[in-house]
Parts: sequence; C-alpha cells; structure tokens
Amino acid sequence: MGVRTLVLGGARSGKSAHAEGLAQADAPVTYVATARRDPDDLEWAERIASHVARRPDTWQTVEAGDADSLLRVLAGAPPGATVLVDDLATWLTGVLDDAGAWDRDPAALDVVAGHCAALVEAVARCSARVVLVSAEVGLGVVPATRSGRLFRDELGSLNARLAEVCDEVVLLVAGLPLRLR
Repeated sequence: MGVRTLVLGGARSGKSAHAEGLAQADAPVTYVATARRDPDDLEWAERIASHVARRPDTWQTVEAGDADSLLRVLAGAPPGATVLVDDLATWLTGVLDDAGAWDRDPAALDVVAGHCAALVEAVARCSARVVLVSAEVGLGVVPATRSGRLFRDELGSLNARLAEVCDEVVLLVAGLPLRLR
C-alpha cells in the first residue's frame, strides 16, 4: 500500500506547490486536475494555466470532470505510481453542482454523501502513493449564505474522513508546512 498524504491549507497558502514537491521525487505521476473549465471565465483559465505551467512534462494529467473520473484513476493506479489530486474543494463543488444539492435537498445530499464515501474508500484502497490537496475552510467566520455554510460543512467533513485514512496530514499556513500527522 502506498503512502497517503492529505495537504490542507487556505487560499494561496502554498498547498498545491507543497503537494507537487512531495510528488516530484516519485515517478510516474498522474496529476488529477479537478477544476472544470469555464470558457467565459478568463481569470479561472489563467489560474489553471499557472498550475499546468508548474507541472513537469513527464507527468500525466487527467482532467476529472465528474466525480467518477477521480475514483477510476485511484482504482487503476498501480503500486509504485503517484497520484496527485488537486484539489478536493473543486471536486466537491462539482459533486454538489451535479447532485443539485445547494438547496440542501435530502435526496441530493444523499448522492453527495455517496460520492464522498466512495472517494474515502478509494483513497483507503489505492495501492499507489496518493497526495491529496484540499482547502481548509473551517478556520474562518461562519459563511453568510446557505450555500457557503453547506460547502464549508461538507468539505470539513470530507477532509476529516480523508485524514482518518491518510498516513500523513500537513497543514500549510502562510507557505509553511505544519505536520499534523
């Protein structure tokens, strides 16, 4: 079983660059990009381009446009390989969007819970080295909107469940890694 590392941090904390540094020594690397492209959002496209430019040419990039794409990558990753997932906040946003869960419909939330449980199980079973990047959203104020509170609660829960199955957990604060486990 490969080592599983969860890298948490706030906005612009350096979590992605830190995770990429963890994967640099390992080869081959499959980079799972969870961001969905929006042709009308130029700033988002620039952020994606910045991440792409940092990646070594030897890394394979998989764009996980839906919840199941990430699960397939984790299930198919061979021992000795590295899977870097960046990031789980955008993955969860897509899951919430696809399920239509933003209004807290119980059936939609059950769909989200199923996807999250499947992700935790896939990470726990993955035989490759896994590096997960996720936002730490529980350190700030309570969001003013219903959707903001839902996102914070769901991501916080997912992060906690993933931390349970990860061998290492690192929190990035102001660019500095703090080893939690």
